[in-house]
Amino acid sequence: MEKMTLVLDQLPGDPVEIPCARIEGSLGDGPHLTVLAGVHGGEYTGPAAVLRLLHELDPGRLRGTVTAVPVLNQPAFWSRTAFVVPADGKNLNRCFPGDPAGSYSEVLAHEVFTRLIAPSDALLDLHAGDLPEALEPFCLYEESAVEERSRALALAYGPGHVVRQSRALRTVGGSTSSAAADVGIPAIIAEIGANGICDEASVAGHLRGVLAVCASLGMLPGHEVDPSPPPTEHSGWAWLRSPVRGWWRPAVAVGAQVAAGDLLGVLLDPYGEELHRVAAPVDGCPLFLTSSPAVDADGLLLGLATG
Repeated sequence: MEKMTLVLDQLPGDPVEIPCARIEGSLGDGPHLTVLAGVHGGEYTGPAAVLRLLHELDPGRLRGTVTAVPVLNQPAFWSRTAFVVPADGKNLNRCFPGDPAGSYSEVLAHEVFTRLIAPSDALLDLHAGDLPEALEPFCLYEESAVEERSRALALAYGPGHVVRQSRALRTVGGSTSSAAADVGIPAIIAEIGANGICDEASVAGHLRGVLAVCASLGMLPGHEVDPSPPPTEHSGWAWLRSPVRGWWRPAVAVGAQVAAGDLLGVLLDPYGEELHRVAAPVDGCPLFLTSSPAVDADGLLLGLATG
């Protein structure tokens, strides 16, 4: 394993140093898989899984190359900032492939895309529910010229749900996976864990998923993958936002099946009186929801997987 530090010194501010590792397999040529974690600062199960991967992945059993980044968004990680980069308040996973002449987050995304994502044959981006998010494990892939290969990565990863995001209705634009898919690199976002908690089961789930993907790509000959039930596949998303500032009281749990018109939650005023009722616009399954009562106007409430 080669330990490296990626120095990003083109940012409109202080340089950022990103520790990463490159593992060259001794079994010959194979794919170059890049595994990112810590794109969001308060999601810890992915980084923990990558740290474990660095110790458990045996180069003597590996074909090809794995580049692994435990914590990509260094400024947000060390400041414990949920969702956004502290320097400009932007969500890094809405800024890819980035802009070398843009804001701090856009330049950071450009550097990461150019130096880590573009050289890859496949990409895994490990996430979880951030500090105020409950979450049901799922993988997300994009409609693209490489969507079947991306779907295969998601199915190998083995979560309970897999969501295909269409190009026309790209709810999560500017993500690592969408930017990669747009240039022909199969990619997924894998979400396991919730509420910023680094629990063992979620860390193990991510590690299992990464190793299973390596096996599916022929990078770990002979690796046996524990079977998991076939996931529920979804054809799209409905992301619901609050029209008002209020105390959010969810009425459903992640992973539940809901029908169009079902009550998903209510927003209350400072005295506990109802301000707004949130109903499901379509049939679906909430895969993540805001678990914090504090929701501002236009704040994200939940993501409803549909189809």
